[in-house]
Amino acid sequence: TTLCQMLLYKGYTNKILFNSELIRLINNAIKNDLSSRNPTFMCLALHCIANVGSREMAEAFAGEIPRILVAGDTMDSVKQSAALCLLRLYKASPDLVLMGEWTSRVVHLLNDQHMGVVTAAISLITCLSSKNPDEFKTCVSLAVSRLSRIVSSASTDLQDYTYYFVPAPWLSCKLLRLLQCYPPPEDGAVKGRLVECLETILNKAQEPPKSKKVQHSNAKNAILFEAISLIIHYDSEPNLLVRACNQLGQFLQHRETNLRYLALESMCTLASSEFSHEAVKTHIETVINALKTERDVSVRQRAADLLYAMCDRSNAKQIVAEMLSYLETADYSIREEMVLKVAILAEKYAVDYSWYVDTILNLIRIAGDYVSEEVWYRVIQIVINRDDVQGYAAKTVFEALQAPACHENMVKVGGYILGEFGNLIAGDPRSSPLVQFNLLHSKFHLCSVPTRALLLSAYIKFINLFPETKATIQEVLRSDSQIRNSDVELQQRAVEYLKLSSIASTDVLATVLEEMPPFPERESSILAKLKKKKGPGAVSVELEDGKERGELNGGGDRGGDAAIAASNASTPSPSADLLGLRSAAPVSGVAPSAGSLLVDVFSEAGPAASSAGVNDDGFLRFVCKNNGVLFENQLLQIGIKSEYRQNLGRMYLFYGNKTSVQFVSFSTTVSCPGELQSHILQLEPLVEGGAQVQQVINIECLTDFIDAPLLNIKFRYTHARVCVPLRYGGFFQPTEMAAADFFQRWKQLSQPQQEAQKIFKASHGMDTEVLKAKLLGLGTALLENVDPNPENYVCAGVIQTKAQQVGCLLRLEPNAQAQMYRLTLRSSKDTVSQRVCDLLAEQF
Repeated sequence: TTLCQMLLYKGYTNKILFNSELIRLINNAIKNDLSSRNPTFMCLALHCIANVGSREMAEAFAGEIPRILVAGDTMDSVKQSAALCLLRLYKASPDLVLMGEWTSRVVHLLNDQHMGVVTAAISLITCLSSKNPDEFKTCVSLAVSRLSRIVSSASTDLQDYTYYFVPAPWLSCKLLRLLQCYPPPEDGAVKGRLVECLETILNKAQEPPKSKKVQHSNAKNAILFEAISLIIHYDSEPNLLVRACNQLGQFLQHRETNLRYLALESMCTLASSEFSHEAVKTHIETVINALKTERDVSVRQRAADLLYAMCDRSNAKQIVAEMLSYLETADYSIREEMVLKVAILAEKYAVDYSWYVDTILNLIRIAGDYVSEEVWYRVIQIVINRDDVQGYAAKTVFEALQAPACHENMVKVGGYILGEFGNLIAGDPRSSPLVQFNLLHSKFHLCSVPTRALLLSAYIKFINLFPETKATIQEVLRSDSQIRNSDVELQQRAVEYLKLSSIASTDVLATVLEEMPPFPERESSILAKLKKKKGPGAVSVELEDGKERGELNGGGDRGGDAAIAASNASTPSPSADLLGLRSAAPVSGVAPSAGSLLVDVFSEAGPAASSAGVNDDGFLRFVCKNNGVLFENQLLQIGIKSEYRQNLGRMYLFYGNKTSVQFVSFSTTVSCPGELQSHILQLEPLVEGGAQVQQVINIECLTDFIDAPLLNIKFRYTHARVCVPLRYGGFFQPTEMAAADFFQRWKQLSQPQQEAQKIFKASHGMDTEVLKAKLLGLGTALLENVDPNPENYVCAGVIQTKAQQVGCLLRLEPNAQAQMYRLTLRSSKDTVSQRVCDLLAEQF
């Protein structure tokens, strides 16, 4: 028996690493074993290397193990050990394990006849692919091929690897997880085969179980959930997304708690997809029932997260009402998060601002202890910025303050709003100036010092609004200024306010105490609060503002709407993070040691720094959709969500730091062509490792344009230029019209320069639902029963610019037999016809 085997058996490996001479002897003994060709000795040597896993071991054997792994005469059991040993060394010292010439041969282990070798190899390839996806991208077609063979096989075909009638469940899960490291396959045949695999997995989930054993259902469901995760990751197959949603909906009432939890968690992500959002909404009653009756608190929290994610204008009032109702009995651990979500939804979907005010005041009444300053600040900002709600807010808060037990946050809101707008309800004897003052002052001695300070400010405002209350209020101020042992801040305010009211003229007093001006438009602090509570990597952020400028544009940190699709999952999943920042693992070869960290962070241009050209690869992906990942490399990921109203566009960019180190001097600028105007809200210059920050860009379309805006990103690591996918379709206003009106307008646009036409071969499958989704995603109205040929598609829309409106008609004629399309665009402006035709042809 060799020395390395004895050391491994005795468990002494960790105790002897300090003796360099002994390490040398051990390494020599291991090398002898690896070259012995005895499979038992070789496996024991590989186990020893993996168990020690030190940097010294990696330096000594990282070059030798890949050779053993891919050698044609290596035993299968040794290949398995070699793959797992290499994986251990790569995780410990990624900079020392360089595959280089072995890459292709390692990838082809996915075709190995021995399933155990494939299972071990795929663990290694998945880890390598996550760090170097381009180097291992050839694994996609092989993984799809292997998955197809497993999924289509009967349990008897893989008898040695069948677990409770489920063929190779562990390998299937690993293959599906590997595919999530890559975008959808570009090769049509590979993509078609993968779609067939996913459809087969979904079909098998509907079949009756072949065994009543829990192990059978566990294995079957593990594959199903990985398949659904892959479908969500691709976010490009509407049929699969809807089917996945329906399958998850069946699990919502399953007797197994874990399945209910996982179904709710996955549906949170599906709710953010434009293809499956409507399908998710059909399960709203089931989710509400889970929120009310579920015994497990973690499942109730996932139900609340899903309600939050599926919320839109059509169901906002129902969902907010249910969340408020649940809040009264919710677990204390999640109440603050629930409060933030209700506040964001109420603001995001408030069309009737009286409803918004009622909701926030109800929130304070039900869970006042959990209403943070950000929430009541926000309602103040919105009321100040909206003239039409100020009177209602003053009346409502006055009534709320009349309750015998009133939370201090309600007093703060009441003091601020009545101090600013109490004059709007002073005409009613029941809310006369003196009544308002007495009501506020009755709460004064029950409040903390900060709230008393706010009430003193409200009192001095009353003197300006209601001169008849001056004597009464001055007496209160005089009393507070003379109380011994009073808080210094309160005494100073009382003295200064008393003096101001005594010596200042009416005009001076009116100038000093005039109404607060509207707050500037900045990012909502409620979003930051919720993100901070969830922690980096456990919250995905989406922002939306479907309202015109001026609606809900309160100040504080940002006006406009905001939403966070939050999911605090206990295990990593796609629902946990829009930008995939669940872990802040160092980039391969960048941050293995303190020395290299200092080089990369503090030098003006570290080793990874490079000046990238314009990156517009992702531009065409957003012609027919609004959100997704715009750009990604080893350091940075940029997600985008955009929305449009008439000629105004708003984009929310999410920058994710994929490393474990800070990005310093982080800055962004937008370069727009002359046809567009932009306004960008600046970011903080520091982005923490593993963190995600968001930025808002407002763009106005002055006239039709060809060139997209350029986003320039700079930080002390590298810099890049990325095309901002400003969608032509975003400025489309869908136009419904009858067949006669369509063809009449079609004939009017008959000038040669008004028409653009392309005949081209289909790049993707000619699926009816996918074609409709893309045409609707462009922003046009899809007109039914207009074209004499029912196989054709016709659309109509108007492009909104500041200078003019450009009418646009579209006809798409698919030829399924020849796999060809003819696309015809007609518009009142020739440049628009050609540009939209070019962009849309790329989508098909």
